Amino acid sequence: MSFVPVAEDSDFPIHNLPYGVFSTRGNPRPRIGVAIGDQILDLSVIKHLFTGPILSGHQDVFNKPTLNSFMGLGQAAWKEARAFLQNLLSASQARLRDDVELRQRAFTSQASATMYLPATIGDYTDFYSSRHHATNVGVMFRGKENALMPNWYVLYPYG
Repeated sequence: MSFVPVAEDSDFPIHNLPYGVFSTRGNPRPRIGVAIGDQILDLSVIKHLFTGPILSGHQDVFNKPTLNSFMGLGQAAWKEARAFLQNLLSASQARLRDDVELRQRAFTSQASATMYLPATIGDYTDFYSSRHHATNVGVMFRGKENALMPNWYVLYPYG
């Protein structure tokens, strides 16, 4: 249970805290936040609170305009951040709940935020775009006689 009011049908309870990149009119700089209920917790405002073994040396990742640096820290850092955020936002944790000034700076409503693509994609290859690769995948799932579905020829007419 969180001290942040969360509607029962919300997609963002304390157990589902998705990261994103957002800005507001008052602060147009894109920055990292996490959704809870209809609010966004600005991680750049609370970055100094990340004092775990991994994130204490990497608090600056929450000041970036994309999630790339945070993602680059790996799964152990992600788990540490998730556990920390769930604890920080819990109803029993006073640190953020009782600090009115910090809470006012750290939270913004989702309705007042502009959202951005959360990561910079440097390279992407669609392995399924060539006829050869699509046929190989199709053979694995459907067998040689039905390797390519009819819609493949519509999606990739020059494959």
